[in-house]
Amino acid sequence: MSPARLRRALTAAAILGIAAILGIAAVAARAEEPPIALKDAPGHELVEGLCGACHSVDYIQMNAPFPSAATWDAEVKKMINAFGAPIEPADAKTITEYLIKNYGS
Repeated sequence: MSPARLRRALTAAAILGIAAILGIAAVAARAEEPPIALKDAPGHELVEGLCGACHSVDYIQMNAPFPSAATWDAEVKKMINAFGAPIEPADAKTITEYLIKNYGS
């Protein structure tokens, strides 16, 4: 093996090793965090079930109270149209209303 190929192979192995260590550290850190509890209001079950099926509901609290009603509406539509979230129109309306009322600006 040429010295250049050996350097590339060692660099790739080092990067993979660092990524593995960081991944393990992230899982360990996340395991110690308490679960996020959404505000108990009409629609929170849909948000936890439908939105939480694909991503953490942490995003909701991290972004609140910044999003306006229009922003929450656009986010819900984006999840359905761009990412294919299997959410029925009536549920999308309930989710949007919940987010606006409880986490909007």
